[in-house]
Amino acid sequence: MVVETAAQVIDGKAFAAGLRARIAGAVPAFVAATGRAPGLAVVLVGDDPASAVYVGSKGKATVAAGMASFEHRLPATAKQDEVEALLAELNADETVDGILLQLPLPGHLDEQAAVATIDPDKDVDGLTPVSAGRLALGIAGMVPCTPYGCLLLLQDRLGDLSGKDAIVVGRSILVGKPMGQLLLGANATVTMAHSRTKDLPALVRRADIVVAAVGRAEMVKGGWIKPGAVVIDVGINRLPPAEGAAKGRLVGDVDYAEVAAVADAITPVPGGVGPMTIACLLRNTLVAAHRRAGLADPEGF
Repeated sequence: MVVETAAQVIDGKAFAAGLRARIAGAVPAFVAATGRAPGLAVVLVGDDPASAVYVGSKGKATVAAGMASFEHRLPATAKQDEVEALLAELNADETVDGILLQLPLPGHLDEQAAVATIDPDKDVDGLTPVSAGRLALGIAGMVPCTPYGCLLLLQDRLGDLSGKDAIVVGRSILVGKPMGQLLLGANATVTMAHSRTKDLPALVRRADIVVAAVGRAEMVKGGWIKPGAVVIDVGINRLPPAEGAAKGRLVGDVDYAEVAAVADAITPVPGGVGPMTIACLLRNTLVAAHRRAGLADPEGF
């Protein structure tokens, strides 16, 4: 059934494709200035199928952008010191500008300790304590890819975010917390909400910008949304399969049909925020490479 919507669909897939093309166009100038391509190293520990797919996609996108891709795999039985030793080697490798440790790690490993091993100047996932501190203080550094992608989509839709009333539903270190910092940096007025927030629908209903990143399928309903708001749905959840279906459909944290009838614009799931993550990973790698080489940040990124 086709659902008629009032909201404009924010096409993250198309935006990400354009961003990736611009990144690829900027790489030759870096190569001419330094004699090498920007390098991205991805570390995968274990054999989680979804993580393996993500790593493969990142490698292909890196090569397509004209960058050097370095993939390192460790067995699921790898010890903490083995993981951290590999990360230390990559820190010292002058051909590597960005390091991404694919999460989650096997349960016996300490993710926070491993991430903290990464050189903050190569932390293209923006997850080290130093990167988080730089973001909070407004100092130039690496910014987590998914929230930065959300910010780009919002700025493309709304232009200047100054004075906009924004709410972020979710407080994860991957999306929610850095998203709030990025919106503050763009001069929005930000409310951080979470599972223990009282009267959440009323708070959401005040917002010009709603970023849903709570991890609950279709939690945000149409009645929660201020007419004309812009809604960014970061969630990706698979519903139980319908009778006779092999698997359930993918949905976000927003009830798309209801919210699209009220909002001015909304990201779909899939095809909204998801494609922006890899594009922003490439952007971060390009920026990190310039900074490490003592070059000015590439224009337009």
